[in-house]
Amino acid sequence: MIRALWTASTGMMGQQTHIDNISNNLANVNTGGFKKSRVEFQDLMYQTIKPAGASTAAGITRPVGEQMGLGVKVAGITKMHTQGSIVQTGNQLDLTIEKDGYFQIQMPDGTTGYTRNGAFTKNNEGEVVTVEGFLLEPGIQIPDDAVEIYVGRDGTVTAQIGGQNEMEDLGQITTAKFINPAGLESVGGNIFKETSASGPPQEGIPGEDSFGAIAQGFLEQSNVQLVEEMVNMITAQRAYEINSKAITTGDEMLQTATQLKR
Repeated sequence: MIRALWTASTGMMGQQTHIDNISNNLANVNTGGFKKSRVEFQDLMYQTIKPAGASTAAGITRPVGEQMGLGVKVAGITKMHTQGSIVQTGNQLDLTIEKDGYFQIQMPDGTTGYTRNGAFTKNNEGEVVTVEGFLLEPGIQIPDDAVEIYVGRDGTVTAQIGGQNEMEDLGQITTAKFINPAGLESVGGNIFKETSASGPPQEGIPGEDSFGAIAQGFLEQSNVQLVEEMVNMITAQRAYEINSKAITTGDEMLQTATQLKR
């Protein structure tokens, strides 16, 4: 009975983490380029009371053993890097990557961050930046007298300068991809950082060699599915309740045992 109390408590703690993760997913349902997370559970160690294959007193080999599990733990929280829905905005600097790839962003500390959020704008020097002012890599600078900006599916950026008929080449947007995107570190602001688990970035031209093409005037939305998260929340809540019931039942059984008289 004492073991039941501790075992059920691990279930409650695991479901609390599950609810925390669901809450974060729901909070970011309208965050552009957000990638939902999934909690991965793993059973704890087992207490072996009678091992399988052991011989009984009668000399018979026991076909099954007797092991008692000691609960559950959170093995990890995995980022699901599936593509979110794509909406048309018509903004010339709104970009989305179809399928694989990440935009490369220069962080304030000089390192490179990676994002799926293609809501770009210009700073006071005409450089293409994120909404937080971080520079797009490779850098693209747009002249003040640019009338129209065109971003090709291969990432080439051209602009029509006022009074000119020919398009002016402004640069090339490249994207990066990883062998294990789930190993990327989330640092907030829709930015991911490279880790040893993700592997080094592979830079390439959009639309070539399995790199996703770029679509101008579109934005990728969060990949959170409201119905799925609501179902997950209901099941997590019920699992939390049933584990608390197991603790209550164990407590009542202990209370009954302590009230026994000789």
